[in-house]
Amino acid sequence: MSQNVLLTGAFGRVGTAIIDHLADRDEYEFTYLNRSDREEYDAVVADVSNYEEIRPAFDDVDAVIHLAGYPETDGTFEEVLENNIVGMYNTLEAATDAGVETFVFGSTNHVVGMYEVEFAPDLYEPDFDLLVDEESPRRPDSQYGSSKSYGEDLGRYYTENYEYPTQFYALRICSVRHEQYDHPYGDAEHGVDDGKWERDSPEYQRQVARMKAMWQSRRDLAQEVDCCLRDDDVEFDVFYGVSDNDRRWFSIEHARDVLGYDPQDNGEEWDAPPEAI
Repeated sequence: MSQNVLLTGAFGRVGTAIIDHLADRDEYEFTYLNRSDREEYDAVVADVSNYEEIRPAFDDVDAVIHLAGYPETDGTFEEVLENNIVGMYNTLEAATDAGVETFVFGSTNHVVGMYEVEFAPDLYEPDFDLLVDEESPRRPDSQYGSSKSYGEDLGRYYTENYEYPTQFYALRICSVRHEQYDHPYGDAEHGVDDGKWERDSPEYQRQVARMKAMWQSRRDLAQEVDCCLRDDDVEFDVFYGVSDNDRRWFSIEHARDVLGYDPQDNGEEWDAPPEAI
């Protein structure tokens, strides 16, 4: 019997990775919720900041993967207030009212982003001595990061004080990119395509070094979400979303031990963008 899964913010970078890798699986029956429609998909068109719009989509749902929200660190308080704070509250309220068991929250590494702000660019090198795990103090680097930290706290509050949801997974996702740039040279090549810098410039090399640490491939992201949907034991927990990169500064041991997360990709295995290999 398949799980009915509601995916909010379905057509962004992370949502499409889940669609690409999980939507054809027999175990899942997906419903997509997004602020705008896509020709290739049937979707509930609704804004998470409007409770009445989104509430019907939660009926008969077993699990919610909540990705909708303002996605960038440049967001003002007003932008994250409606999209991330009110939107998170509405989504949890709808899940509670509808009796949804499982809630997978697309959190962010920016909940602890000040570690990067403090130590970059040395942090991007393979021998830098820092490992941030689920026990490390939260250090948001932006209104965006702070809003996601609030979302984690709200998820814990709901699981400990309401009948539903019974399980809450906060995934502190690192750098997931669209399929065209799904490799550790992706941000650097994107900058070249946009005319921001030249290939092999210092700016290009810095982007490569960072992504070799921060990259979570689309297939690894989808596998980690799949692990959450399959799990029966977690009540509330926090996990980092990153591939098995040699130079990552985020621990994935907790995700391995608790969820069985087994990432397949490592940024260090790449020494050039795909078109150059």
